Amino acid sequence: MSDRARLPHVRTGIGYDVHRFAPKRKLILGGVRIPFKLGLLGHSDADVLSHAICDALLGAAALGDIGKHFPNTNRAYKNISSLKLLQAVGRILAVRKFAVVNIDATLVLQAPRVLKHSAKMRAHLARALGIKVSQVSVKATTNEHLGFVGRGEGCAAIAVATIVKDTKG
Repeated sequence: MSDRARLPHVRTGIGYDVHRFAPKRKLILGGVRIPFKLGLLGHSDADVLSHAICDALLGAAALGDIGKHFPNTNRAYKNISSLKLLQAVGRILAVRKFAVVNIDATLVLQAPRVLKHSAKMRAHLARALGIKVSQVSVKATTNEHLGFVGRGEGCAAIAVATIVKDTKG
């Protein structure tokens, strides 16, 4: 067997999502309700962090994006918890014998401050994927008052995911 045949099949994906702030919506990030005067506007609960992670995982497996698997034209996903979408992505990967190695995600928003909620976010995200909390990193940053994020008009998230293909059995 060649050295190349023994190497694990490691893949990496990048995810990005953005949603506009809106009144009369809950602010959900990483499955955690964050106390704030505005929430994010979207078909589901508009959890940008979970959405970016879904896209990173699907991208790593070359399986498209969240919109392909959970289109906003499907009423079944109206106001759905994005953690349920993340669980579904985990099942999609498992069926194809992919395992999550790690996730590194960053929230980009001017306000509110969310870093104090990161441990809870990590726990919710890890549970949804059936992985250890130590495999999930959640960070937060502002946009230094620049652009739509800096003006407080919305929130963005970026995620990188590493997965490995089980080539045994």
